[in-house]
Amino acid sequence: MKSANSYLNFNGNTEEVFNFYKSVFGGEFALVMRFKDFPGNPMGVPAAELHKIAHIALPIGRDGMLMATDVLESQGQALSIGNNFYISLEAESPEEADRVFNALAAGGRTEMPLQRTEWAEKYGICADRFGIQWMVSYTGSVRFPGSQKG
Repeated sequence: MKSANSYLNFNGNTEEVFNFYKSVFGGEFALVMRFKDFPGNPMGVPAAELHKIAHIALPIGRDGMLMATDVLESQGQALSIGNNFYISLEAESPEEADRVFNALAAGGRTEMPLQRTEWAEKYGICADRFGIQWMVSYTGSVRFPGSQKG
């Protein structure tokens, strides 16, 4: 497997969420596609929902891609925000870990502040203001027993 990417669903505010993530991670969107961009509207999306995001992709790091869509009630879709996932990020430096964690946690909730653990020089867990849960790590020189690193 070359990479694992997260795909998120939002209740009509995908564009707002991804503009926030772009401000945190930088870069440019690899793709922004709205439902109105599908020729002939093959999904039969009502006019009031055609402006919503069908697919958006933001590169993160060297190989990662964060992707998302707006769910459409008109298509029988319902959003249920749960706690059954996290997006795990490995920072390239302690400074990057601090910056990203603090930006994501702003206006959200911190479950575990950035701190040294058995597996990382810095590790923290937070949920951003949109309810998405993040794990931020900077492994650094830590070598956890049984790890394949090093």
